[in-house]
Amino acid sequence: MKSALILGGTQFVGKRLVQLLLAEGIEVTIATRGMTSDSFGDHVSRLKITREDADSLQQAFRNKKWDVVFDQTCYSSQEALDTLEALAGKIQKYVFTSSQAVYDFGTIHKEENFDALEYQPTLKNRKEYSGYVGYQEAKRAAEAILFQNAKVPVVAVRFPIIVGKDDYTNRLKFHVEHVKEEKAMFIENPDLRYSFIDSDEAAKFLLSMVKSDYQGAINPGSKGDISLRELVKLIEDFSETKAIFHVDGDPSPYNLPGSWSVDIQRAQSLGYQFTSLDQLLNQLIHHYLQESPHN
Repeated sequence: MKSALILGGTQFVGKRLVQLLLAEGIEVTIATRGMTSDSFGDHVSRLKITREDADSLQQAFRNKKWDVVFDQTCYSSQEALDTLEALAGKIQKYVFTSSQAVYDFGTIHKEENFDALEYQPTLKNRKEYSGYVGYQEAKRAAEAILFQNAKVPVVAVRFPIIVGKDDYTNRLKFHVEHVKEEKAMFIENPDLRYSFIDSDEAAKFLLSMVKSDYQGAINPGSKGDISLRELVKLIEDFSETKAIFHVDGDPSPYNLPGSWSVDIQRAQSLGYQFTSLDQLLNQLIHHYLQESPHN
């Protein structure tokens, strides 16, 4: 691989991916709306696109070629189709950032629990999907469009919840701060279970998918899952502070409609290793406690 196009690349895992690619001497082009600044200077090329405007993709990609595209910003079936058409003949591999949300609610899902080749997508734009169920349909439909129509190998990386010190969503940090500062929070169903992946390992996994011959769907992440009740107990133990729950408290950003977690045996069988879930969460909880204004 000598060149890579990243749709996105200016936030969180995308930034880490750009840094990894540059460190390997790969020519990087980032294609975004141009609304988020980046720190890459003249080390990357930039294209301005609007994912919901097929013409902007055609214009931006005209007369260009890359070895691979990393698609981090696709949130509809229409965008997937428009991007495939705009990149026809211009790439050799398509790595799509998907989600464990493609699975029905439940735990430890294997890749075959959702088969994108069997899914019948409806063409919609991103404004037609709403809430978590809409997000689920969008990712399912995007995968289906890519796997059923692409003329190049496609990898759909079905990430669990991504966490890290650079997590701008602050969803895990929310729970740590609320326990430490004794602020009431509302957790709708504390027994729902989720799986997680470290942001650095997420970026490295995306890069590894290009270097490998693998194609198809794959689940990366720390092995196993954890309930919100268990997560809060971890925070209580570390902070030596009791959590306060109240129906009028600040709602947890992990108040999802059901459990979502993944089985990582396929990734492990290919030689990939991830930080243990205990170690990952313990490190981050400790980090956020150190950041707390009460320390």
